[in-house]
Amino acid sequence: MAPMKVDSRGAAIRWFVGALGLVAACTVLAQSPAASPKEAQEAATQVQAQRAQPGNNAPVWKEVRSGEPQITSLPGRETNVLIQSQGQTWRAARNPVTTAGGALIALVLLALAGYFTWRGPIDVHGKLAGRKIERFTLVKRASHWTMAFTFVALGISGLILTFGKNILMPLIGSTLFSWLAMLAKAVHNFTGPIFSVALVIFILLFVRDNIPRAYDAKWIAKFGGMLDRSGQTHVPSGKFNAGEKALFWILVVGLCIVLTITGYILLFPNFNQVRSTMQLANIVHLVASLLAIAMACFHIYLGTIGMKGALDAMRTGYVDETWAKEHHEYWYNDVKSGKVAGAGEGVAPAMAQRAV
Repeated sequence: MAPMKVDSRGAAIRWFVGALGLVAACTVLAQSPAASPKEAQEAATQVQAQRAQPGNNAPVWKEVRSGEPQITSLPGRETNVLIQSQGQTWRAARNPVTTAGGALIALVLLALAGYFTWRGPIDVHGKLAGRKIERFTLVKRASHWTMAFTFVALGISGLILTFGKNILMPLIGSTLFSWLAMLAKAVHNFTGPIFSVALVIFILLFVRDNIPRAYDAKWIAKFGGMLDRSGQTHVPSGKFNAGEKALFWILVVGLCIVLTITGYILLFPNFNQVRSTMQLANIVHLVASLLAIAMACFHIYLGTIGMKGALDAMRTGYVDETWAKEHHEYWYNDVKSGKVAGAGEGVAPAMAQRAV
């Protein structure tokens, strides 16, 4: 029995010595010279940092955050960059932009409420003629409402995604808000492409009537009589006044096209754009959307409670002759003279006149 005990102890000693040898070999291998002077310096810095501050991995994360490409088996642009430090810059810029945009929309709503209290709805002064003039064809009205509904859906869902975490979640709780946010995200993503198609059609249908004319300067100089509480200031205009034309070119052609382009960049990352491109697109999309919503508030106000008869024009396609003459006299004269009859817009048929 004694020799067997000696053999067991010898085997244990041999295993222990082998383990020490393996550790020593790994230590020597780990301390082998680096492949380049730069790597050697980085290794020395790491060793010194570990001695001075054990557990401090700052040099490692500094290298990770450097943005320098490493090695990866995944194809694609920037897939070999683990962390892009500019993301923190994007996050820092996004918060004040969001706050400023929210304040702008709130100020616009307050200004419109104050203006309505001071001025009230804009109405015609003369007696309604009882005769209708076709202002918008069915095709134009369908184009307008398609774009309007998609714009509102995008605006509401975008506001939920932008401000919901800070405003809605404390009120309705995180669980309900999570469902609402997922719904808003789905609505935003699937409505965006529909809006882009409606936008192109809308621009093509309405661009001719929104070309600036010389008489638009008079409307701008008097602000269309909007600031005359008595309503006695009369400024003739074409089918669209200078204010409506400004909304068309700035809001529809300018901001909405920017929103469409940046929206596609954000919605389809398989376009192979890099992260910095998407971060820039996000900031531009955010700024353009908040400005667009603020400007759209003016249009929605005047098209509903702000001006009597304006909603009927887009709802039924017809307006009273007195309304047309007081608000768009140059266009009214063109209709009466037959200059625009070829566009399918003229005096309403007899059945529409009898219905008044």
